[in-house]
Amino acid sequence: MSAVDLQINPANETIATKGLSVRFLVSGENSNGSVAAFELMVPGAQRLPAPAHSHDHYEETIYGIDGVLTWTVNGKPIEVGPGEALCIPRGAVHRFDNNGTRDAKALCVITPAAIGPDYFREAFGLLNAAAGGPPDKAAMMEIMRRHGLTPAMPPPA
Repeated sequence: MSAVDLQINPANETIATKGLSVRFLVSGENSNGSVAAFELMVPGAQRLPAPAHSHDHYEETIYGIDGVLTWTVNGKPIEVGPGEALCIPRGAVHRFDNNGTRDAKALCVITPAAIGPDYFREAFGLLNAAAGGPPDKAAMMEIMRRHGLTPAMPPPA
C-alpha cells in the first residue's frame, strides 16, 4: 500500500474578480479525479458576470453556507440558503445571482472533478482585464468551452 499525503484543503487557493471569488479546497489532482470542491463567495446584489451554461461531463452540487443565492436551472429560479443543497444535473442550463443585500457563501462540489482552478483563473483574468467594462464575449465563450462548459444561447428578443 502506497503512502498518501493527506492534508486539509490541499488545493487551497482563492481566485477573485469584482468581489466574486472562489476558494478551491480540493481539486481533481487531490482526489484522483473523483471530486472538486470550492467555496463560492458572492457579494450582495451581484449578478453572475458570465452567461448561463451547462456541462455534460459532471454534476454540480451547491450547499448554502451563508446568505441566499438564486440558481436559475432550466429557467426555474431556486433559492439556496444556509443548510440547503441543490444538485444541478449534467446538461441543465443554469446560472446564479445574489438578489439580496447580504453577501452569500456556498460550497460547490463537482463530480467527477472535470473542472478546476484553471477555468476560474482564466475566466476571472478576462473579467479583471475588462476593468469594469463588459468582458470580451467571444474570449469568454472560448474559455468556457475549453473547460467543458457549454454557454447557453440567449433567449430570443
